[in-house]
Amino acid sequence: TRAVIAVQGPEARVVVAKVCVEAAAVKRFTVEEVQMCGFSCVVAGTGYTGEDGIEIAVPSNGAAIVWNALCEAGAIPAGLGARDTLRLEAGFPLHGHELGEGISSLQAGLEWVVAWNKPNFHGRAALLTEKERGVSRRLVGITIPGRRPARDGTRVLDAAGNEIGFISSGNFSPSLGHCVAMAFVKPSTAVGDSVSMDVRGTLIEGVVVATPFVAKKK
Repeated sequence: TRAVIAVQGPEARVVVAKVCVEAAAVKRFTVEEVQMCGFSCVVAGTGYTGEDGIEIAVPSNGAAIVWNALCEAGAIPAGLGARDTLRLEAGFPLHGHELGEGISSLQAGLEWVVAWNKPNFHGRAALLTEKERGVSRRLVGITIPGRRPARDGTRVLDAAGNEIGFISSGNFSPSLGHCVAMAFVKPSTAVGDSVSMDVRGTLIEGVVVATPFVAKKK
């Protein structure tokens, strides 16, 4: 079994290089096997934060050793909650929220990953039908003033009070100083539209925006 340690951020490679130069040198979107702290690790130039960084798959018996070495080198521990906030700011979809059963790649704004040039793949006919007919809903970003987030499942209403969709992910954005959310809404909804969300019986206001909320780092 293995543990995965993601080192992310503008100084990620500088920190990792203090522990293992070879691991820090793994290029973006490539994967290499590297010896790190005496363990054979699979290192990928990937992450899910919108920042540069690497992900280290280390044998479980070496996880604590690699973790402690990275912390001593200057890495600051953070959990999945922090990762989830960063991926939301970057507008990345999350399985079970913006990806998963019942959500097509067209609805999620991911047509760019669909290989239409392939003669066949599972779901091709259904996707082609949806493309020709038009999606029944699409994923958008919403900015919300203040610190009260609209969580997943929250109803989204248009300016006239009609329900047009639901929040798939929502949280406070430390980078922006206010809340953000992603939502599946009627395809007629446009950037700049004012919307409201029913948060436990209280309507909070928001505006439809393009994602990412925070620009991806090079």
